[in-house]
Amino acid sequence: MTEKIFALEAIDPVEIFGVNENNLELIRKFFPKLKLISRGDIIKAIGEKSELDMFEERFEILLKHYEKFGKVTEKDIKYIMDQSQIYNGEITDKDVLVHGKNGMPVKARTINQQRMVESYEKNDMIFAIGPAGTGKTYTAVALAVRALKNKEVRRIILTRPAVEAGENLGFLPGDLKDKLDPYLQPLYDALRDMIPSQKLYSFMEDGTIEVAPLAFMRGRTLENAFAILDEAQNSTEPQMKMFLTRMGKNSKFIITGDVTQIDLPRNQASGLIHSMRLLKNIKGVDFVMLDERDIVRHRLVNSIVEAYEKENSK
Repeated sequence: MTEKIFALEAIDPVEIFGVNENNLELIRKFFPKLKLISRGDIIKAIGEKSELDMFEERFEILLKHYEKFGKVTEKDIKYIMDQSQIYNGEITDKDVLVHGKNGMPVKARTINQQRMVESYEKNDMIFAIGPAGTGKTYTAVALAVRALKNKEVRRIILTRPAVEAGENLGFLPGDLKDKLDPYLQPLYDALRDMIPSQKLYSFMEDGTIEVAPLAFMRGRTLENAFAILDEAQNSTEPQMKMFLTRMGKNSKFIITGDVTQIDLPRNQASGLIHSMRLLKNIKGVDFVMLDERDIVRHRLVNSIVEAYEKENSK
């Protein structure tokens, strides 16, 4: 038998071990052959050398994950302990996608956001699917802005279906642009975080960046472009086919959506759900599934999403 001691330097033990050591209890289930003892900010592991070496590798990845994202959830622990070879937790300069307002670095903040970044290098079309607040749209816009700055593409097209989420579009005041802008606001917000206002205005004036409703994509071919379809769960099957077949030479497409928030009429099927079934085995198309552990909004959003998912499962 061998033993190793690991210290949590400048980390509150509760952040890693969990309240009442719930996280540590979960870790023990992955290493039943080891005896894991916690005392304050240290943990002692006793067992065979091979098991200890594996535990050390995965525990270090867990600590790197905490350093990078500022939290460790039950799902993070399961993911890292089961699939640590997929995510190594290293933090490098290339993690920064773009520098936004005041030079603030914009980068992937969770494991599945990082998966989106990695998938971009290998695939021309990515579906990023997950609940509200998981950063799927923000990460997609960051990738698009980086591609434009690096001259990988000549323009960015951001689009959304103009579908009412409980409101009636016809009764909103103003002309067509005034009616549609509220649907596109999240895309404007993300762009403003990453591009100085004057530069963004210039890009939108000359068509380098275009934000438009999905219906405006019909009949076009998008070449040398980075196109993002946001809120794709509210596209119909014909609309989704229409958008996906706009792809031209040297283009990247990211489709984001939340299949739990479909606002289409009951008699219309979601184009996103249909495409998930239809395209899953096509080379060059990747699906990245995000979940509660990727939520980067207020901590209550995690609990709210979990509560709704439990209700739906019933």
